[in-house]
Amino acid sequence: MPRVIVLGIDPGSRRCGFGVVAREGGRLRVIESGVIAPEPGPMPARRAAILDGLAAVIVRAGPAEVSVEQVFSGVSPRSALALGQARGVALAAAARAGLPVFEYAPAAVKLAFTGSGRASKDQMLRTARALLGVVPGIADEADALALAVCHLARRAFRVPPGPPAPDRDHRRAP
Repeated sequence: MPRVIVLGIDPGSRRCGFGVVAREGGRLRVIESGVIAPEPGPMPARRAAILDGLAAVIVRAGPAEVSVEQVFSGVSPRSALALGQARGVALAAAARAGLPVFEYAPAAVKLAFTGSGRASKDQMLRTARALLGVVPGIADEADALALAVCHLARRAFRVPPGPPAPDRDHRRAP
């Protein structure tokens, strides 16, 4: 199986998690991960800083594909607008680099990464340590790594992104 590098992006209104994961044969290896957290200031300047930060990650890591979290519908209209703007920045960074983007529902990412579509932030952090051998600083970084791993898993089995997975534990019978 050839080496594939995926950039996972967990967009946020104040900070943006990113995780670059390579699949080399049957192994996963973290190339780089972190959080882009612009200085406080006007919203356009914060969005520009995130765009610049993502562009730099793309240049350094050379991903072939990008995985981004879909908008979570349970947030307030104001939060949804801010998150939509942050997602737009992530999509623009990928498009500017000519990279294909794949979007996944939060529950599908959690299910692929931890085995539970309702995993807590703490569980996401523990799984990143156990599966990838990294200690993410905050949940945004772990979520971005999970997005990359989710896409690599679906890509390996040629599962199309399709509609979001049901929000339930995979061990329960339907």
